[in-house]
Amino acid sequence: MKRLSKQTAFSIAVALASVANVSPAWAGDAPTISIMVGGISKFIYLPVKLADQLGYFKDEKIHVELLSQPSGVDAENELLAGPVQAVAGAYDHTIDLQSKGKEVQSIATFLQVPGEVEVVSKSSSMKSMADAKGKTFGVTGLGSSTDFLTRYMALKSGVTSQQYSTLPVGADNSFIAAVRQHRIDAGMTTEPTVSRLLATGDASIMVDLRTVEGTKKALGGIYPFTGLYVDAHWLASHKPEATGLARAIARTMAYIHTHSAEEIADKMPKDYYGGNKSLYVQALKSTLSMYTPDGKMPAGGPENVLTVLSTMNPAIKSRQIDLKKTYTNEFVSAATPS
Repeated sequence: MKRLSKQTAFSIAVALASVANVSPAWAGDAPTISIMVGGISKFIYLPVKLADQLGYFKDEKIHVELLSQPSGVDAENELLAGPVQAVAGAYDHTIDLQSKGKEVQSIATFLQVPGEVEVVSKSSSMKSMADAKGKTFGVTGLGSSTDFLTRYMALKSGVTSQQYSTLPVGADNSFIAAVRQHRIDAGMTTEPTVSRLLATGDASIMVDLRTVEGTKKALGGIYPFTGLYVDAHWLASHKPEATGLARAIARTMAYIHTHSAEEIADKMPKDYYGGNKSLYVQALKSTLSMYTPDGKMPAGGPENVLTVLSTMNPAIKSRQIDLKKTYTNEFVSAATPS
């Protein structure tokens, strides 16, 4: 049996629930780059899994190991602890971490909008976020991006966080269970979970952040969401690897925008379909516009993300955040023609 490194063994242990999604390390002299994903089957992280399925990391002579945690904030913790070298997670974590004295930097951007949806249970009387008083909202994890966004939209509707409660319910099947068991009145989740809930009639859409129009209405502007971020110290000494990762992602973004939802679905693991491939394809069709065309950070996006986070987090508001240190287009620019 192949012997695992200590780093690999630790990463597998913390992601045991998703061990089936782990990409095997390849033979060779190059070290394995472990990427923790905040819910690997979510559409908002599809580019990193698709890049692996297409063999783009392998083309760059990079050994990538994909691991999964149910929440982006958990994935962030794994990066800071050291067992993983990169995270496929929400960009807003880079700002939050800088306010805490930690430097991480996004090197490729997957989404120009959150791709999240605030769904409301069929058993709830909620019509809008203004009805949040006394309700329970489902989020992937406390302190996660879904938590930030939920609290921001409630506050924007005149409801403070003391007037409702949030419950960490994870994603996918655990989120659906929370809705069906009436543990939450509403919650923020992504595709394909959204389409599964709509198909069964268990929930309806209250706020849609899968489109630019819906995002601007709810969040006041464009809101780049997920991408690939790394520790700044690791980045400084691993620029060839970072360029390879960015090139693979840039190629993947081009693939997404030049292939049909059916063709993309055919490249993904069958267990991602949840037993219903046609529903998976339908959900993917409704979200293709949320992906960036080239992996670059959209202009004006970081500024709006900072505005939202500063509204919700006094620690961020009191700090002088240097947005130029939270992301870079250097590596995707090197990977794509101008």
